Amino acid sequence: MGGGGRRWHRAAVVAAGDVNAPVLLVSGVRRRRRGAAAAVADASLELAAGEVAALVGPPGSGKTTLLAIAAGRLAPDAGSVTVAGVATGTLAARALLGYAPEAPVFPPTLSVRDVLAYFARFHVVGVARRGLVAAALERSGLAGAAERRAAGLPLPLVRRLALAQAVLGHRRVLLLDETLSGMDAGGRRAMCERVRELAASGVAVVLASSDLAAVEQLAARVLVMRDGRVVREAPTAALLRERVLEILLDAPPAAPPPGFRLTPYGLQTDLGPRSAEAALALCREHRLAVRASRVRLRTLEDAVLDAQGDGAR
Repeated sequence: MGGGGRRWHRAAVVAAGDVNAPVLLVSGVRRRRRGAAAAVADASLELAAGEVAALVGPPGSGKTTLLAIAAGRLAPDAGSVTVAGVATGTLAARALLGYAPEAPVFPPTLSVRDVLAYFARFHVVGVARRGLVAAALERSGLAGAAERRAAGLPLPLVRRLALAQAVLGHRRVLLLDETLSGMDAGGRRAMCERVRELAASGVAVVLASSDLAAVEQLAARVLVMRDGRVVREAPTAALLRERVLEILLDAPPAAPPPGFRLTPYGLQTDLGPRSAEAALALCREHRLAVRASRVRLRTLEDAVLDAQGDGAR
């Protein structure tokens, strides 16, 4: 993430067929806030084939805007996006990139089958189109709803249809905006399995999701956004291995010791290489009455709350 334009220029001129070249390059993208679209400030992202990365952060942090720019739906004020070496928004890029927006809107008169047939015509013709639609209905679990009007579907089926249309054709990049949110447990599991299948076939996936449980299952890398910027990027496994010390106090201090955060029950700190005993010793130096303490592993929720600031805790 981040980084100067020089590195991105070298990467962008690599041939699209190079297996080591990123299939999605977002370089120094900026966009001022316009209407409901949050601002994005100097965001960069590099994604390899078969990789699953997640954007997380509080509402209004710029996740949806960044995905829409990457999909070619919004124009940036500065920066660039390429898909397999092709500028986003072009016909060639649209054939390579699938996008499922947060709030998909389908024509009120079209059935689920009609919607998929409409999008399929951009990829195949004739009998092959019918086969592509039939396969999409089956793999998305929508075969039983094929003749229902798309505009009247409940949210879980809307999410399935959004994913089904986004993956039609031979996509190399898939952008999913809250596509896994609002699902029941069974539906989410099926959708997660579908995303895993796509990644295993070499499709690069970026998902923005408030469903942090799904993110933990799917994403190999997490990017935390705040105020249009990526404020942290790390492998998911590394984030979840970090240790957090929670301390229950008899009375909270007016201000926390250095490196600690106030919580409703006392204090909290990321241990890093420190031992819990060393952190507790610092509390004693500040004459804090510790009633109890425990060490737990960090969660993605912690990362999002950190991005929001102490006021969110």
